[in-house]
Amino acid sequence: MGKESPLKLGQRGQDAREEMPMRTPKQLYAHERIIYHPELLTCPHCGDLLVLCNYLVWDKTVQMLDRVLSAASRPGRCPHTICAGSRLRLLSAEGQRIALAGSSYGYDVVVRIGWRRQEHHATYSEIHTELTAQVRISESHVRYLYQQVSLPLLACHERQHSDHLAQLAKQHGGLIIALDGLAPQGGEPQIWFIRELTSGLTLRSGWLCQQDQPTFEAFLAPLKQLEWPILAVLSDKQTGLVPAVATVLPHSRHQWCQAHSLRNLAEPLAEADAAFKGELRHQVRQQVGALMRQAPRTAPGQAGVLTVTGLLPSPLAEPQASASQSPPPIASPTALPPEAEEVITQLVHHTRYLLTLKGRPPLRLAGMETYERLQHVANFSLALLAKRYEPRLAQLYQGLQSALSPFVETYQELQQGAAWLRDIAYILEPAAMQPRSAAHIAGQLRGYLDTVRRWPNITPPLEMFGRHLDKVSRSYWSGLFYCYDMPGLPRTNNELESRFRDTGRRLLRTTGQKGQTQRTLQRQGAWELLPRPPTEAKLLDGLCQTPVEDMAEERQRFAVHRQRFRLQSRSLRQTQAQFDQLRQRWPALQATGTG
Repeated sequence: MGKESPLKLGQRGQDAREEMPMRTPKQLYAHERIIYHPELLTCPHCGDLLVLCNYLVWDKTVQMLDRVLSAASRPGRCPHTICAGSRLRLLSAEGQRIALAGSSYGYDVVVRIGWRRQEHHATYSEIHTELTAQVRISESHVRYLYQQVSLPLLACHERQHSDHLAQLAKQHGGLIIALDGLAPQGGEPQIWFIRELTSGLTLRSGWLCQQDQPTFEAFLAPLKQLEWPILAVLSDKQTGLVPAVATVLPHSRHQWCQAHSLRNLAEPLAEADAAFKGELRHQVRQQVGALMRQAPRTAPGQAGVLTVTGLLPSPLAEPQASASQSPPPIASPTALPPEAEEVITQLVHHTRYLLTLKGRPPLRLAGMETYERLQHVANFSLALLAKRYEPRLAQLYQGLQSALSPFVETYQELQQGAAWLRDIAYILEPAAMQPRSAAHIAGQLRGYLDTVRRWPNITPPLEMFGRHLDKVSRSYWSGLFYCYDMPGLPRTNNELESRFRDTGRRLLRTTGQKGQTQRTLQRQGAWELLPRPPTEAKLLDGLCQTPVEDMAEERQRFAVHRQRFRLQSRSLRQTQAQFDQLRQRWPALQATGTG
C-alpha cells in the first residue's frame, strides 16, 4: 500500500506555490483603443470653456459581446480657480455607457445575462456556456454579475421613470396603487409589493417582518411624500392593513379585492364540500374498491408487469389483440372478449381517477364535481348494460349507485349554495357592454342577499350559509364597489398575485428546486419581482443610463439585505469562518464580570 500523505484535506504547506503553481493569467488584447472627452464644452457654473486634464480616468479593458475595447476618459475642468466648478472633473457620458464603474464587462454582457436568466429561464451554467464563445468569464462571475449588478441596475431603471409617472398622475389627477404580499415560508419575512396600476411601475418592493398596523404604516409612509395624491388603493382585507391605509392615506378610496371576498364567502361551503368528498370517496371505495383493485390481466409469467421500455422493452402485442391484455384462455368459456374487457377496464380506471380530483374554491368544488362525474359514469354504464350485459360492468353500476344514493340531499344542498355563489359573482362582474354604477351594483347585491335570506323551504345548513353570506358581505361592503365608479381601478388583485406566481414559476424552472426557489425569494425576491422592458435592446438602452451614485446606493442596499443571511448556510466552512469573525468581535465588548 502507498504511504499516507502528510497533508490532510484542506491543508497546504508553507509555500502553497510548491504544491500547485499559480497559472499565468491570460492577456486580453483590445481590438480598439478609444479615449473619450466630455460632451459638455463649457463650465456649468461660470459658462467658460473647459480645459482637458493631462491624465486619464476609467482607463481599462472592457469585454463586450462583439469586441474587446480599451477605453479611457480624459476629464475636463474649469480653468478659473475661484469658480465652484474648478473642483469638478467632468467625464464623458458616452464613455460611462460602455461599462459600469469597477467592472471590466460591458453593459451588453450584463444585460445578456439578465435577459437570458429572466426571459429564457436559463441556468448560470447555460448562460456561461453561451457566453464563453464571446467573452472570457467564469460561471461564478456570471452569478455575481446577475445578482450584484443586473438586479440592482433593474431597480435603478425603475426609478428613471419618475417623469412618466408624474405625467400620468397629472393626466388622471393622481395615482392608483395595488399592494399585496407573498405568503412567507418557514417563519421568514413576507415580501410585499406596491405597484402603480396605470403605469405598471413599482413604487415599493421589500420585506416585512410583521403584518401589523405599525409595520404597514411604516411601509406606506413614503407614499405621503409623493407630490401626487393617491386616488385609490387596491388590496386584500388584512387586519393591520385596513387601519394603516386609513391612517397614512385618509383621502384615498380603499377597494378590497372581490376575489378574496368570494373566497371568504365560500369558506363554509368549501369546508362542507371537502367533508362531503371524503365521505363520498370512502363509500365508493367500500362499494367498488375490490373492482378497482383487480389487477389487469397480463401474459403468463408477466403478472403485474405493464408496458416496459429501455434496453429490454416489453414485446409488442399482436395487431388484433388489445395492448393491455393477452388473448383470453380457450378453456374459459366465460372469459370476456378483449374489446369488452378494455371498455370495462377504462371505466374502472376513470372511476379511480375521479376520486383524486382537487377543488379550487370558491367556484370549483371537488366534492360536487366528483359526485356529478361519478353519476355520469353510472349512467354511462347503465346505457352500456342495456345493449350488452357484463357482470363486472353491472357490479360497477350497482356499486356506484349504492355509493351515491345516500348523498343525494347533501349534494342538492351544496348545489344550491354553489348557485348562490355563482349569482353573487355574476352580480359583481357585470358585462363589459353594460357598465353600471357602484350604487346600482350595491343595490342589486343587497336585493339578492335579502332574497337568499327569505329562500323558501330552506334546510338548516343552507339557512346558516345564507346568514354567513350576508354577514361577510356586510363586512366587505364599505370597500367593495369603488371600482365601478373609478376608471382604471380593477375589481380584483389577481394581476399582482399573478406576478408572484409567475416569479415563483420562473425561479422554479431556473433553479429546479423548491428549496432553492424559496431561498432565492428570501434573499433577492424584491428585485426579482421588478418588471423589465419588453426587449433586450430597450433593456440595454435603459440600464446603461444609470447614474453611478444611484447604482452604488442600490448595490449597498442589496448587500445589506443579503447580510441578514450570512449564517443561513449549509457550508460548514463558511459557517466556521463567520463564527471566527464573531469570536474576534466578542472580546471588544465591555466585560460584564460574570466570567
